[in-house]
Amino acid sequence: MPMNTKAITLNTGAHMPEIGLGTWRADEEGLLAKTVKTAIALGYRHIDCARFYGNQREIGKALKEASVPREELFIVSKIWQNKHRPDLVPGALDEILDELQLEYLDLLLIHFPYALKPEKATKDFTAEDLEHVPIMDTWRAMEALVETGKVRAIGVSNFNKTIIKKMIPQCRIVPAVNQIEIHPYNPSSELVRFCQENGIAVTGFCPLGGTKVSVMDDDTIKKIAQAHGCTPAQVALAWVLSRGIAVIPKSTNELRLKQNLEKVALTSDELDLISSITTRERKVDPRLDLKELEWVVHDDIAECPLI
Repeated sequence: MPMNTKAITLNTGAHMPEIGLGTWRADEEGLLAKTVKTAIALGYRHIDCARFYGNQREIGKALKEASVPREELFIVSKIWQNKHRPDLVPGALDEILDELQLEYLDLLLIHFPYALKPEKATKDFTAEDLEHVPIMDTWRAMEALVETGKVRAIGVSNFNKTIIKKMIPQCRIVPAVNQIEIHPYNPSSELVRFCQENGIAVTGFCPLGGTKVSVMDDDTIKKIAQAHGCTPAQVALAWVLSRGIAVIPKSTNELRLKQNLEKVALTSDELDLISSITTRERKVDPRLDLKELEWVVHDDIAECPLI
């Protein structure tokens, strides 16, 4: 593992590098493969993928050409919502491994807690496309995958506290990770605390905010960045990392890739100042999509899907 990348120890004993490369919407032909190879050369060892992103074949090509041994890499992927039926889960993993040209994944996640009918392979869907597959049915199929050796750890993504709390007593294997949206405008403090207290590591996606989430323009973030002679992105990442949360920022710019990997040391006062920001915005918000999905990531109004 590169010297400039610390790791979070999972409940499996595996070590997940705390800074990874996000690949969502990095789909310009040729650019992503170049980015992955550049990131690995800079010291990235944690690569976050998903079948839904539609770019795993290009990532797989880059991984095949990488100059580091497979065992030094920590590769994550996710099964999409139309593969929740237990009989579809093994095939979903095989499709991912084929695209990435890998024999195993370090971590496989359930992308979202709600299921779609098998024919719905896109993000565009209506309430009629939802399928009532109990989460624990999908999870037990995930647990069986660990025994095959094709995946080293399993976890969830976009799961709220209510769902995970109901899952844990029924799990033979407790989720190793919950990947959720985390940044200064969406701290999710209660959910993070609950996961960590129950041995579930947290990975934060969109740690820099993003489209319609203006974290990088926040005055507090910019002032702290100016004081340290660094970028607002480095400040936001340092705040998330200080909470014991892994981050997977996305960039195709070599300079930004390098900067994102360089952890800035913030003072406790600066960390508290960022924590005191009251603006609340989020990129992934089911309340902007379907009324029926309010329970997915909002604990205050959570109505669980079938567990």
